[in-house]
Amino acid sequence: MKPVLVVWSSLWPDRPDDEIRFDIRPAENGCALRWTLSTPGEAPDQAVIGHLRHRLNFLINAQLRFSFGQ
Repeated sequence: MKPVLVVWSSLWPDRPDDEIRFDIRPAENGCALRWTLSTPGEAPDQAVIGHLRHRLNFLINAQLRFSFGQ
């Protein structure tokens, strides 16, 4: 059975309640992945959102491509 949902706990010690959700579905040449960062509290300010988004983009997108030699 292939996973359709993966949930990571927070990557940031100062934001322990955040979660990163990965929704995975079949696609034409493999799979489609959508990730969503959620927090149960108030949304952080735009500067914090930018930092979180940058870090996740690097970890998920860049590091994943590097692991496959791309």
